[in-house]
Amino acid sequence: MLRALYVDFNSYFASVEQQLRPELRGRPVAVVPMIADTTCAIAASVEAKRFGVKTLTNVADARRLCPEIVFVESRPAVYVEFHQRAKVVVESVAPIASVNSIDEMWIALTGRDQPRPAAEKLALEIKYRLQNQLGECITSSIGIAPNPFLAKTASDMVKPDGLVVIELADLPNALMNLQLNHFVGIGRKMLERLHDHGIKTTPQLLAAEVGKLREIWGGVEGERFWQKLRGEDVQTRETSTSSISHSHVLAPDKRTHVRAQAVLSSLTQKAAMRLRDGQYIASDVSIFLKLRGGEKYKAHLRIDATDRTPHILDVMDKLYAKLLDDRAVRNGSPMAVGMALGGLAPREGQSLSLFDDQPNTEKLDKVVDQLNLKYGKNTLFWGGAFSARQSARMAIAFNHIPDMKVESDETGKALTRR
Repeated sequence: MLRALYVDFNSYFASVEQQLRPELRGRPVAVVPMIADTTCAIAASVEAKRFGVKTLTNVADARRLCPEIVFVESRPAVYVEFHQRAKVVVESVAPIASVNSIDEMWIALTGRDQPRPAAEKLALEIKYRLQNQLGECITSSIGIAPNPFLAKTASDMVKPDGLVVIELADLPNALMNLQLNHFVGIGRKMLERLHDHGIKTTPQLLAAEVGKLREIWGGVEGERFWQKLRGEDVQTRETSTSSISHSHVLAPDKRTHVRAQAVLSSLTQKAAMRLRDGQYIASDVSIFLKLRGGEKYKAHLRIDATDRTPHILDVMDKLYAKLLDDRAVRNGSPMAVGMALGGLAPREGQSLSLFDDQPNTEKLDKVVDQLNLKYGKNTLFWGGAFSARQSARMAIAFNHIPDMKVESDETGKALTRR
């Protein structure tokens, strides 16, 4: 029985750019965070992939592989807007069960849509409407299978513009020629664990007993993986937000600690606003720093649970000062910065610390949030981010689609901390 239809947009960021800029069509394109030799591609067009350029290929290597490649600076807000339009188009054909990322979503097949001819007709209609309503460059690879896991696997088998169906009768033969890391859930570390347990090929994985996979995965997830491979309808486990994070690669002419701290302040204010918007409080603060030579540094601190921007900014300042105690950091050139708020818990029903000596800025934070939501992010912001107000731009992570309400890139007036 076919239960899932998975839509995976091909070379999504690059395809959107080609759709909006006809001069890029048919040309190899790499979307980059900024136009700089020290950065890497966050997306590559179908034409660029034919030369071996892919996600995370650095600019120098991309030029070597494809001298005619065109580099385009990313426009996250545009990709989010196209994503919203794509959702409307797909939902005009069938209800979306889940959006897995900005370029992936799946539909639960039921009733008359489950027979293969009906499911294939549905897929072809989605493809037609996407190109007809969004543009000829917006193509997708679609997988149809007994569960979302296998439908996702099928969608990756033929790219671009593929349509692959895996039925129960096709298992396990349909999977035999795939590499282990083709399956969602098998990353670098899991691949090492599989190898350590003597599983080095997909046929070996498919032949493994359920108890073996429980041992490798360290619990029930191994059993769930075993079931998914066999086409069983394994219910998706509910997950909750565990952290809120942002990062930014500094432009080559902005790689100083002063600028890095300003960018970090801007990222932190964005994260704090998201924290309050989601009705969370955080009890762990982390910062990340990558130097020009590739060295990485991290510092974190457990704090009394809070959602107050000034308090979190003070912690960020202390953590960065701690990193600067290291001579290598102090004398180095910061290339990228990032931060994360962890230990999240629902704000409702939680009592903040009785020993918090920070000023109570709850009302001020609320006013700042309201003004930024009404007039655009950074209508008001804390002054530490002033020099970075054009820098800490929106970014799109694999599993987080930016909320334009709280993560747009407008600029405005500064507040000062006292």
